[in-house]
Amino acid sequence: MELRALVMGLAFAVMWSSAFASARIIVADAPPLAALAIRFFISGTLAVGIAAALGQTWRLTRGQARATIVFGLCQNALYLGLNFVAMQTVEASLAAIIASTMPLAVALAAWLAFGERLPPLGIAGLVAGLAGVALIMGTRVQEGADPWGVSLCVVGVVALTFATLSVRGASSGGNVLMIVGLQMWVGSAALFVPALLFETWEVEPSWTLAIAFAYTTLVPGLAATVVWFLLVGRIGATRAATFHFLNPFFGVAIAAVVLGERMGWTDLAGVAIVMGGILAVQLARATPAPAVPADR
Repeated sequence: MELRALVMGLAFAVMWSSAFASARIIVADAPPLAALAIRFFISGTLAVGIAAALGQTWRLTRGQARATIVFGLCQNALYLGLNFVAMQTVEASLAAIIASTMPLAVALAAWLAFGERLPPLGIAGLVAGLAGVALIMGTRVQEGADPWGVSLCVVGVVALTFATLSVRGASSGGNVLMIVGLQMWVGSAALFVPALLFETWEVEPSWTLAIAFAYTTLVPGLAATVVWFLLVGRIGATRAATFHFLNPFFGVAIAAVVLGERMGWTDLAGVAIVMGGILAVQLARATPAPAVPADR
């Protein structure tokens, strides 16, 4: 892999993983759904504006329109909305580890629901990755982690998995940045409804909150998305997805440095197992299936 692609992949992993620490800061002083809705509106407006300046159009193909709606609802509203609510009581490191299992969930669902071939290495990776997550979750719950918050994180991963499988290949045809911006607008509109109905809009203003909100909006929200699509365009989706195996480590490490969250030996062992499982699954899915001899 060339050096530029390696740097882009590492940058994406760090930015994606850092979102959980900044989100934890935000939800401590602001209503989670309202904060996320405003973040998506700002990020979406920036993305749409840049896309329009680049000559991208609002006219989407049927697949792109479906991707915009499904991802806007499932990824932005459900997945991130549930994670923001959960992180009022769940540590950022645990939320990051659960979210990092998305490649495992996608591989498992594709194998069971669509019959996608998964070699023995991939099956071993699935078992190892899920075992690592179970080890961390079990230990954290025994130590007092909120089971309800953990459940919200798990449901969020299921929603993101559904979105990923339902719109595979729908990003073809260009207008990528425009689609990203419109997805954020869909998520913002969907989140504003429960935010207005169920949340009390009380904010404890501080420089910490302002910096965390600006960072979340611009870096994980916008920059990481742009880097990801550039990386996919450079080396392909399957090879780019291998960088997801770094997310558990970076998520735990950043939460420990920024928030002072403790990192025990069980966490380290579980993270190592999850990382190995994700890497094994991605490498197995990247291996081409053996050719089937033609009938004579």
